[in-house]
Amino acid sequence: MAALRALLTRLRRSESGAEFVEFALAFPLLMFIVMGILDFGMMFEQYEVISNAAREGARLAMLPNYTITACPTCGTQRSTDYVNAALISGGTNGAPSAIAGPQDITFTVGGVSTTVCGVNVQVGYTHEYLFLSGIGTYFGSTFGTKRLTASATMRLEGAVGPCS
Repeated sequence: MAALRALLTRLRRSESGAEFVEFALAFPLLMFIVMGILDFGMMFEQYEVISNAAREGARLAMLPNYTITACPTCGTQRSTDYVNAALISGGTNGAPSAIAGPQDITFTVGGVSTTVCGVNVQVGYTHEYLFLSGIGTYFGSTFGTKRLTASATMRLEGAVGPCS
């Protein structure tokens, strides 16, 4: 009987499973944080892609042979091709939402305002959260989607001063 009592006392004071219990409690929170970092990292990468796509569309739309009047779809096609080449879903989801130009653009450098003729390209993309939307349902929240937009404005090549 004394041996059994000594064994029970020793087992009661043992902490051999404490690490496993602590890991089981901390692991879901750690995974939520890691998946959130991954999701926001992918969203930032997609924002960079659409930002570069807007810049590419504006760069092409401002060239003399590819202006909005000479080739109305060139800037749009260039932006869409850039989004598709980056392996994020293109089509209407990553296509330029608006190409405005030629239009007067006023900017100030060193207190001097200057008006030039330029084009503006805006690209929108709907990002769908991959991990957070599924994990968030366990905690009663919904992440769904986030609309990302980027725009680029460039001066028309060969144009001096405001649009005429």
